[in-house]
Amino acid sequence: MGKPRGARFILSRPPGRFFFEALRLFSILQDAPMKKRASCRTYPYIEIQEEKAMEMLSLAEELKNNSYPGRGIILGESEDGTKAVAAYFIMGRSENSRNRIFVEEGEGIRTQAFDPSKLTDPSLIIYAPVRVLGNKTIVTNGDQTDTIYEGMDRQMTFEQSLRTREFEPDGPNYTPRISGIMHIEGGKYHYAMSILKSNNGNPHSCNRYTFAYETPAAGEGRFIHTYMHDGNPLPSFEGEPKLVRIPNDIEEFTDLLWSNLNQDNKVSLFVRYIDIASGTYETKIVNKNQ
Repeated sequence: MGKPRGARFILSRPPGRFFFEALRLFSILQDAPMKKRASCRTYPYIEIQEEKAMEMLSLAEELKNNSYPGRGIILGESEDGTKAVAAYFIMGRSENSRNRIFVEEGEGIRTQAFDPSKLTDPSLIIYAPVRVLGNKTIVTNGDQTDTIYEGMDRQMTFEQSLRTREFEPDGPNYTPRISGIMHIEGGKYHYAMSILKSNNGNPHSCNRYTFAYETPAAGEGRFIHTYMHDGNPLPSFEGEPKLVRIPNDIEEFTDLLWSNLNQDNKVSLFVRYIDIASGTYETKIVNKNQ
């Protein structure tokens, strides 16, 4: 039997991921008038067309060619498949934003004023970017780290925990809140990322996106950052987190990130490699202020 005749819709999506969208379109098509040929009825059908594979971008080029991506999170897995990898960096244009360093706090880190006498407004720049809850590592660009930690400690999901938060109240930028969660258990690893952003600069509307990566491929990571590029106001990140390569060596990865971040605007960098089998980890912290 060939394909049924009739109206034809092509959805550029992977099969199965947008079932309800396809179902809705099919329902609409069923109600549409159809021509008859001979004694055979014609029916609408939907053809699902697989989307093209996402291009793996050069992380070095992405950073080198963007003077101000803002704050960024990278999560993924090392090329040999043995390490879960996380990186977080902060940048700054103002003296207040640049006056920061990363310091270790328990199993995580927090931001701290390098020169306390120059600190003017700590509300959006002093927070814990990384916290660990059991076998989960939380990485974010703001105090929603605590929101996720507390929510998941009460058996809420990553996405449910973030329902109480939205983008930062720093109009006209309305900086997106970007977050990541890594879960390692029984030798298995998966992660998810989230962005809460204004609706094209509209402070009355919050757009929420969550991206889940189950059994990630070795050597692959995802990169999300707050701003598309420098500007006034700063344009929020758009689209799915970018596909990038993750090397085996933490020193190589740390150097790749730090050396390609804009020299004037980079402030601090955190990188962690977690052994998926044992849960042990190695951390690197680089601060511009020494």
